[in-house]
Amino acid sequence: MLIIVNIILFEEHELGHNLSRRDERTIHLLKVLHKKAGDVFEAGVLGGMCGTGKIEKINFDGSIFVTFKETAPPEPRLRLRMSVAFVRPIQMRRIFRDLSNIGVSAIDIIGTDMGEKSYRDTKLLTDGGSHAALVEGAVQARDTQIPALKVFDSLDMWLKERSWEADTVRIPLLLAMDNVRAESSLFHLSPSSRPAVLAIGPERGWSDRERELFEKAGFLRLSMGKRALRTETACVAAAALIMEKIEI
Repeated sequence: MLIIVNIILFEEHELGHNLSRRDERTIHLLKVLHKKAGDVFEAGVLGGMCGTGKIEKINFDGSIFVTFKETAPPEPRLRLRMSVAFVRPIQMRRIFRDLSNIGVSAIDIIGTDMGEKSYRDTKLLTDGGSHAALVEGAVQARDTQIPALKVFDSLDMWLKERSWEADTVRIPLLLAMDNVRAESSLFHLSPSSRPAVLAIGPERGWSDRERELFEKAGFLRLSMGKRALRTETACVAAAALIMEKIEI
């Protein structure tokens, strides 16, 4: 699979040390970009500044030594927090990558009444796969930031914690996508200067119990038409529509 790398990201602790010849970044710089000693490239520190990297030396063992120069802070991420129901691990990985690429500020994964329970046992959240997918989305966007990621066993727990209240001093728009029993359409949502919290359910939809929970929590249930979308498709489509409705 071809991974688009538009920026080389480093962890803070990696600076000042050699990158091994087997490191994906070394391979990309030398084999894909055909960089040589003395060449510069677009780089950044994960969670930190953007800048330029320079290959100072290519060692006999194939490892490389690079230096980093800060030039600018990253662009701010969208004032959009998204909660997404557990889906198949392969879909979840794509969701992490794509939402990171779009620039959402946080992703909450939640267990739902209608979702497949076995999906919650995925190792993606514990073996580093989720982090790798978030980073992949960031490097495609030339970003050094990745969304905050949290996991909740149920919608009840997510609504009880209300993590979004710690993100902003402004009251956010609380939105839940629901193509079965929607109160309005996302297309008709008025533009707003407020941040947004957007919930995306499983492909089987929300249960009536969960709809009641959303209503009590102050969420507006919105549709994107009559078609039943794959969760990963709904995530990207809804995020794109929200980008047109809120001030970034």
